[in-house]
Amino acid sequence: MTPEEQQAQEQQEQEERAQKFRERTASKLFSGRVDFLLSAPQLKFLPEPTVPEIAFCGRSNVGKSSLLNALTGRRSIARTSVTPGRTQELNVFEVGEPTQFRLVDMPGYGFAKAPPKVVETWKKLVRQYLRGRPVLARNLVLVDCRHGLKDVDREMMTMLDEAAVGYRVVLTKADKIKASQLAKTAEAVSAEARKHVAAFPELHITSSEKGMGIAELRAAVLLDAMGESYFT
Repeated sequence: MTPEEQQAQEQQEQEERAQKFRERTASKLFSGRVDFLLSAPQLKFLPEPTVPEIAFCGRSNVGKSSLLNALTGRRSIARTSVTPGRTQELNVFEVGEPTQFRLVDMPGYGFAKAPPKVVETWKKLVRQYLRGRPVLARNLVLVDCRHGLKDVDREMMTMLDEAAVGYRVVLTKADKIKASQLAKTAEAVSAEARKHVAAFPELHITSSEKGMGIAELRAAVLLDAMGESYFT
């Protein structure tokens, strides 16, 4: 092994140890207090912007509630429903005692059965939140890996680009398709995400049901909310 190869190997091992530490730290924090705070139909009903916020968005029925439950280690911290589009407001959860940061479950989009007026109201709320919330640290854009990116996802990603809100793309329901199809979808989504200025280059692949990718995403959420210094 050349000195360069040895150095690269040592750096990789160091990063792996750091990642494991971040995952343990995040797991410990999320195993503590995680409480639902309120639902806000308008920005004026949100709590005072005193701590960082991590927002979750995605198409209706993308598995947003299930992912929130998996991240927080709770069975029903976020309501799950067989009826897409049940989440019509900004649902806020607090993490830590005292509160370290908040999770914000945004209204789902892409509602085939919703009246146009309702859809426009939801869109307006989302735009106002993205552009007018100073403590918004990161957004997670959830994409159902069975379907890949749809036009409504692209619209949201463009909206985030324009609002200068950095976001991570998260594939959900990875256990529902074959590994070969998952790899193909992940490659296509990654390639498209690279064209968006506010998108992180790293793609998260998850399964709330099987626990796949949850520890890594949990650590990423904590890192985005609190910064690297939180782990030192």
